[in-house]
Amino acid sequence: MASHAATDERKTTVSVTLPTDPLLVQLNQVALERSGPKRAVVESTSVAQSGRYRVLSGGKTIAEGELKPLPDFSAWGTGKRYFEADFSSVQTPGVYRVEATLDGRRVKSAPVRVRDQALFATTADKLLDYFHRSRHTGKGDRRIRIFETERVVDVHGGWKDAGGDTGKYLSHLGYANFFNPQQTSMAAWALAYTADASADLYRRAGLLKRAQDEAFWGADYLHRILDAEGYFYTTVFDKWGAEGAERMVVGYEGDDGRYTTLYRSAYRAGGGMAIAALARASMLARQSGRHGSFDGKTYLADAIKGFDHLQQFNAQYTANGVENIIDDYTALMAAVELFNATKEARFLDTARTRADSLMRRQAADGGFISDGGSRPYYHAVEAGLPALSLGHYLDIETDDTRRAHATTVIKAALQHEVDITRRVSNPFGYARQSFQLAKDGKAEGPVMEGFFIPHRNETGYWWQGESARLLSLSTAVAVAGRKVSPTLPADWAAFAQDQVDWTLGRNPYGISMLYGFGQRNPPTVASSAGDMFAGGISNGITGAVGSDTGEGIAFGPGPDDEQWRWVEQWIPHSTWMLLAATAMAQSR
Repeated sequence: MASHAATDERKTTVSVTLPTDPLLVQLNQVALERSGPKRAVVESTSVAQSGRYRVLSGGKTIAEGELKPLPDFSAWGTGKRYFEADFSSVQTPGVYRVEATLDGRRVKSAPVRVRDQALFATTADKLLDYFHRSRHTGKGDRRIRIFETERVVDVHGGWKDAGGDTGKYLSHLGYANFFNPQQTSMAAWALAYTADASADLYRRAGLLKRAQDEAFWGADYLHRILDAEGYFYTTVFDKWGAEGAERMVVGYEGDDGRYTTLYRSAYRAGGGMAIAALARASMLARQSGRHGSFDGKTYLADAIKGFDHLQQFNAQYTANGVENIIDDYTALMAAVELFNATKEARFLDTARTRADSLMRRQAADGGFISDGGSRPYYHAVEAGLPALSLGHYLDIETDDTRRAHATTVIKAALQHEVDITRRVSNPFGYARQSFQLAKDGKAEGPVMEGFFIPHRNETGYWWQGESARLLSLSTAVAVAGRKVSPTLPADWAAFAQDQVDWTLGRNPYGISMLYGFGQRNPPTVASSAGDMFAGGISNGITGAVGSDTGEGIAFGPGPDDEQWRWVEQWIPHSTWMLLAATAMAQSR
C-alpha cells in the first residue's frame, strides 16, 4: 500500500467536498440483486418533515410511496435531514432511478441495474481485468537480494500492490502486530477459491479460463517466494520507488519505509493465506486439468512445507513474539484448505485447535479480543475474516458439539456487527467498530466506538479508506451467515447490502469507488495514487483529517501527496469485492 507513491512528478491539486445540493438521492449506482434489499438515502437541507419517492424505469413509474424520515444525524455535518426510500419490492429486472420530491423540489438518482446475480454479472469481468493489468511483469525481480545477505533470489511475478506502488506484499504493517492486512496471498486465495468453488458461475459468464489463469499466476508467485527453509518472503520493496533505493526482499517499518529483517512471514503476515492459496490452487489444478508454470503437486507440496515450518517457527516471525487473533484466523484458513486438499487428520486437528483459540477470543458482546488481554479486534481491511474463517471451518467439521459451538460464535459475531452499527443514528448503515487509541505504539485507555478507523493507532501513520473492510463484512454475512442461518435475518441481509451500496455510490459524496462503474468515480491523482484501472477500487472515505479518533468525514481533501489515503486503488479492495460478488451470486 503506497505511502509516498509518487513516481509521477506531476502535481495535481484535487479536493473533493461534500455536495451541498438542497436535495440529493444517493444509491448504489452499479448493481442490485433482484430479490435483495434496495434502499436509497435522500438528503435534504429543507426543514420539511415528509416527501414522496417514485421508482422510474425510463419515464414509467414502477413503484412509489412516502419517504421514511430517519433519525437526526449530525456526525458528518449539520443542516441536513435524511429520509429512506425502500424499493425492495421492485423485483423485475431492469434499470431504475429513484426520484424524490420534497418541499417543492424534485431530483433523480443515478441509474442502477437490477437483476439476478447482479453484482457478479456486472463487475466480475472488470475485476479480473484489474488483477491482470496489475500483474508485475518487470524482469528486475528475477535476481534481487535478501536484506543483509548476499543471497540473490528469483521473485518475479505476482501483482503490484496498488496504483502507485510496485512493491509486492503478502502483508505490511507487521511491526504494529494487530494491523497486518492479507494482501497478495489473499488475492491468490480468493482467485483460486472462487475459480474452483464457483467454476459454474464463471463458466456461464465466459470467464472461467481467465479466473483460472489469474489464480495460477498468483500461485506461481507464492511458489517463488517460498524459501528453501520453508518460510515465505513477506515483502519485495524499494521504498515506493524512491530514487536510489535498492529493491529487495525485506521487511519495512513506518511511513519512511525503514528496512528491517522482518521478511519471514508469520501466519498473520500473509503466510497463512499463502498456504491456503497454494492448497486451493492444487485443488483447482486437479479439478481443471490446468496449471501455471508449476503443477498442482508442486503447489500442494509448497503448502505443506510452509505449514510445517510455521507450525514450528510462527511466533519467532512475529514482531512481538506473541501470536494474536490474526494468526488464529489465517492459520485456521490454512489448515482448512490443507484438509480440503488432502483429507489428512492432522490438518483437521490443527483447524480445531485454531478454531478453539479464535472462539475463546470472543467477548460477551459478540466482538473479538485481539490479544491475550482486552484490546478489541478492529481491522481496516478484513474485519469479516474471523467469522468467514469459522464459516469455512464448518465445512470440514464433523463433530456435532464443535459445529454447534462454532455456529453460536458466528451468529454472535455477525449480530455484534449489526448491533454496533445500529447503536447510533446511521442513515447509510455504515459498519461501525470498537477501538482504542494508541500511545507510544500501544493501544490503551477506554474502548471507544466510531465509524472509521482511528488515525492515532499502533502503526504511527497508516489510516485510509476502508473499502476492503466493508466488503469483507458483506462476504462474511453472505458466506458464514448462510451456513448458520440459510434464510438470513432481514437485519443481516440489510447490513451486508449496506456495505456494498456504500462502496458503489450510496455514500454522502455520491462516488462509486469501483472505477469504471457508476455515475461518478474518484478523481485521478497520478502524483500520489498512480494508475487507475477499471475494476480497481479506491481506498474510500475516512474520518476527518486531524481527528485522532477518526470522527467527522473526509474524501480526497488534499494536499495531493496524501491523496493515496482516499483515491488509490489497492489489491485487497478488489479481492474482497470479487469474494462478495461470488458469494452473493452463489447464495441466491
